[in-house]
Amino acid sequence: MRPRAILPTILLLAPLIALFAPTDGRAQANAGADAPAVPPPVAPVAPVSVTATDEPNVSPATRYDADGMVLASDHFDYASAIILGIVEGVTEYLPVSSTGHLILTDELLGLNDDVRQVIGVKGLPLSQYEKAPKHERILKKIKKFLSKEPPPAVPEQKITKKFTLKDAADAYIVVIQFGAILAVLLAYWKRVSGLCLGLFRRERKSYKLAGNLIIAFLPAAGVGFVFKDLIEQNLFGVAPVAIALAVGALLMLGVEYWYRERRKKRNAAIAAGEKVLRSPDLHELSPARALGIGCAQCLALWPGTSRSMATICGGYLVGLSPARATEFSFLLGLITLTCASVYKCITEGAKITATFETGPLALGLIVAAITAFASVKWLVAWINKHGLWVFAVYRILLAAILFAFFM
Repeated sequence: MRPRAILPTILLLAPLIALFAPTDGRAQANAGADAPAVPPPVAPVAPVSVTATDEPNVSPATRYDADGMVLASDHFDYASAIILGIVEGVTEYLPVSSTGHLILTDELLGLNDDVRQVIGVKGLPLSQYEKAPKHERILKKIKKFLSKEPPPAVPEQKITKKFTLKDAADAYIVVIQFGAILAVLLAYWKRVSGLCLGLFRRERKSYKLAGNLIIAFLPAAGVGFVFKDLIEQNLFGVAPVAIALAVGALLMLGVEYWYRERRKKRNAAIAAGEKVLRSPDLHELSPARALGIGCAQCLALWPGTSRSMATICGGYLVGLSPARATEFSFLLGLITLTCASVYKCITEGAKITATFETGPLALGLIVAAITAFASVKWLVAWINKHGLWVFAVYRILLAAILFAFFM
């Protein structure tokens, strides 16, 4: 860990690291056949680089580090699973940005290494094909279609790219996100099961709620699918996360002030005997308002902004009460996270199974599910009673720490 990361580590993750920090011990490699007691004399040779098959009694980390490689099991152990599971579960549904916190946690745990190649559970290095960013490929296909150019005689050659420690960390988070998805299913089981049963019975309310959720899901899904590679290349870092935390906090304070002033006017109108419109239920939202919440969710594609923050603020602005805005955010997140995780597992499933051991992976998922369930249950009551200001203050303080010690 770099010296400038010491104080942020103490402030953000000290209790976790103090309890669960991985030790420096490394597993010894299998020695194979017993070596003779006295090795035969050999002629001196020129020094050579150490490889994965050279010295059987040298720890795997030492061997692989010499070749710019690293064992996945040395970094994604049970301690890391607990830390990452807690960070994912606590922050996924709070308006503080789970992606931003995971980027910071990876930085503090040394998992943001985009140089060293990962060695999987079978002791083999992993690789992947490097492609142009998705938006560039789509624009190229559109240009080719419009110009009606004939296909090239020689297909474009694929370049093999190392599967680095950072790639492994990104894939690990996708898996433990299923724990957060499970938490919402359990916390809102009555609502979700009622929706599914209503769709089966062809109830109008269920169809309208399902339609609103799908409409709200589409904007971020489309933008994220096209610009995913561009976002990962330019916005997945400490500086972009710090900026997004600060800007998002100001947005939250502005929306919170607007909502409180609106509520005061509404209460005054009620006291004067005037008729006022009540806060709509989720199925009563118009498609245009659901689309507005969906467009707000696009802001969360910038790590550090927070999907929950964007959708809750969007719900405020279209007239939902704090409790209903939070509930819509959770239900929308259930669809968004599920689709994103399933897509990632389909495209990266082979590398995920080849990289991680089952035990730490399962533990991270379980810890994420438990902490996310507690977070979901607590958040609705808190926001309904106190609003968003405390999360805005937290984001500003965290952004200040990042600006001070990482930049």
